[in-house]
Amino acid sequence: MTNPLVDPYIVLSKVYSGGKYFKQALSESLIEPARKGETTAICYGVLERDIYLGYIISKNVQKSPKAAVKLILKIALYALEFLKWKEYAVVDSAVELAKKLGKGGAAGFVNAFLRSYKVPALPEQADERLSVSASVPLWLAKAARRAYKSEAESILCTPSPGVCVRFERGEEYISRADERPVETPFKGVYIFKRFVRGEGFLRGDYTFQSVGSIAICAAICGGERLLDMCAAPGGKSVLLSKKFKKVTSCELHPHRVELIESYCRRMGVENVEPVCADGTVFNPAYEEVYDAVLVDAPCSGTGVINENPDIKLNRREEDIPSLAATQAALLANAARYVKVGGRLYYSTCSILPQENDTAAHNFLEGHKNFELVSLNSPLAHKITRYGMQFLPHISLGAGFYIACFERKS
Repeated sequence: MTNPLVDPYIVLSKVYSGGKYFKQALSESLIEPARKGETTAICYGVLERDIYLGYIISKNVQKSPKAAVKLILKIALYALEFLKWKEYAVVDSAVELAKKLGKGGAAGFVNAFLRSYKVPALPEQADERLSVSASVPLWLAKAARRAYKSEAESILCTPSPGVCVRFERGEEYISRADERPVETPFKGVYIFKRFVRGEGFLRGDYTFQSVGSIAICAAICGGERLLDMCAAPGGKSVLLSKKFKKVTSCELHPHRVELIESYCRRMGVENVEPVCADGTVFNPAYEEVYDAVLVDAPCSGTGVINENPDIKLNRREEDIPSLAATQAALLANAARYVKVGGRLYYSTCSILPQENDTAAHNFLEGHKNFELVSLNSPLAHKITRYGMQFLPHISLGAGFYIACFERKS
């Protein structure tokens, strides 16, 4: 029988040491087919609880182990603490993995650690305690507590509810599913714990799109022409093509433009025009052309860490000012593309006010010819000073934001 820790190590080492996103690392790794589901679950679990697992290690050693050994311990600890695997099996597998990786000198340490470690008490200081219990960076724990007070832990700890599927047709798939899905407030949109992609996906019968993304689209009014300024992989453009006669769908990188083209072909959408363009560079051809412009801006991704746990590893507090500068540049150009009487929509998948209400405030301060428009949604949300904030613990796992501005002159 193969070592069940090997495949998770192969994938996660590409994330921790290779700097790759988890989904990329998973897709390019040769994983034992029979263990693919188990390997994926272990990898997600380790990434979700990275800081907590690291905390256990730090409180049980005098000197931090080297990266490879530390990763072995994290995987083994996850198997012991969360999967409740038998101790002897995990210890034997971890020791064998250390030897296989040429770390035979650390095999004794791995063996001794896993047989003797104790789970420490959480830190007493509130920010540090939340950082460890929610397994998020300390800066994010501080920001969440500052913005959301007692709700911060629920926001940061709410797991992904599952796979969100939007059906164009063929809802007979639902009756054939092994489970009863969670209904959402949106027609044809359901959340499954598990949903296996089949030929219906390739036919465009259904697609995978987060409920937060769908909620953003639902809040946008229709019209003649829409500019989607940061559009890849194309889910919002495709869904909004139902509300507009023509959608111009922009993306900075050519390979991501190809994603939009592929998405449109699969869903049979013909009124979306994918364009390779930098949204921070003004395009005179777009000036005052559009009834609506959507800036789904690059952001910290802090609202979707329950689906993309590697964000916890890669996002830094010092990233926020540069992201804010990009968001402001996108909004400044977008404002010039909106017709008089048209609307500008600003959205993120962030829970941070610095990227959301602060960005909206700064935009309005610098663009007196725009007025704030109030929005509503059938998906549970909080009304902020400038927009709507969807939060994981009340919004079916979604952490998204949207604000709307109408051009008056």
